[in-house]
Amino acid sequence: MDKIINSLRPSRIILPILIGVAVSAWMLYRNFNPEAFSFVQFTWHTILFIVIAIVMMLVRDIAYMYRIIILTDSKLNWKKAFSIIILWEFSSAVSPSVVGGTAPAIFFLHKEGLSVGRSTAVVLTAIFLDEVFFIVSVPLIYLFYGNNIFPPEAKNYMDLIYGFYIGYAVIFLYTLLLAYALFINPYLFKTFVSWVFLFPVLRRWRLQTRKSANQLISTSKVIKKKPVGYWVKSMLATIFSWTGRYWVVNFLLMAFFVQSHNFYDQFLIYGRQLSMWIILLISPTPGGSGIAEYVFVEFLSDFIPNASWGTTLAIFWRLISYYPYLFMGVIVLPIWVRRVYKKTKKYEKIS
Repeated sequence: MDKIINSLRPSRIILPILIGVAVSAWMLYRNFNPEAFSFVQFTWHTILFIVIAIVMMLVRDIAYMYRIIILTDSKLNWKKAFSIIILWEFSSAVSPSVVGGTAPAIFFLHKEGLSVGRSTAVVLTAIFLDEVFFIVSVPLIYLFYGNNIFPPEAKNYMDLIYGFYIGYAVIFLYTLLLAYALFINPYLFKTFVSWVFLFPVLRRWRLQTRKSANQLISTSKVIKKKPVGYWVKSMLATIFSWTGRYWVVNFLLMAFFVQSHNFYDQFLIYGRQLSMWIILLISPTPGGSGIAEYVFVEFLSDFIPNASWGTTLAIFWRLISYYPYLFMGVIVLPIWVRRVYKKTKKYEKIS
């Protein structure tokens, strides 16, 4: 427990904040323009759409909470689901995007009373649903918009496209592997990883890997028995959660530049975010800090009337969609630790 908690200590929020602020400052300096904030006028119209953007994040979180309640067969109530989701997002926010918050999420669920195997099943199923959303949504959007889902005037246009294809290929292969291991033959997967980790350079992690493979087998046995309604509800919650996250940007753009976008543009903006998120999923920085701000400006610059306004809008976006999880995590984590520790001590005393 101490190892996981120490890895999520509140002081770790300093790094992603510093990276994000440094990159934003550099981008503002690089394209310095006295009018960089001139579009920010808080009229009733602007305030309304900013509030709606914030509501979209609430929709996202509520959908995630509902999904984890479904995935745990209602073993968690809404209060516990709230704590788990905030801590999961917090662990993701202070970890490199390519690593994510998988291990802490399993730990959080286990400390809420689920077995390790059941906790692993819930987390892997949630990850699987997220990946399915991406590998299905991206081709559908591409079918309608083609290469327009990439920013046509980006300075590193080809690099962004290569990054997208590499990210999509990684996610696609990972999803296929996960689907095969979860639904078809988890024993073959265990045999494979056991063989791979016989190599001398990897042997030190072999025992832990075999434990994870055993957990995967337990996961497969659990989810194969689930009814259709379980998957329908979980997938709908997944769609609502990701759509809520993406619509934050749509409503921010409408807040300041509503007259310049039509119905067609709104779904194109949605598609741009799908493609840019593929790149962010393989980001090496905590929560994509720095890279997220840069990619935001590159992908959405043609929807912003003045190029100097892009970085400012990216800051607004991150203030709504990213930084709140850092600060909420700092508040929720110690409360959750005290509650779980107290429950554990009480159990030990009774035993």
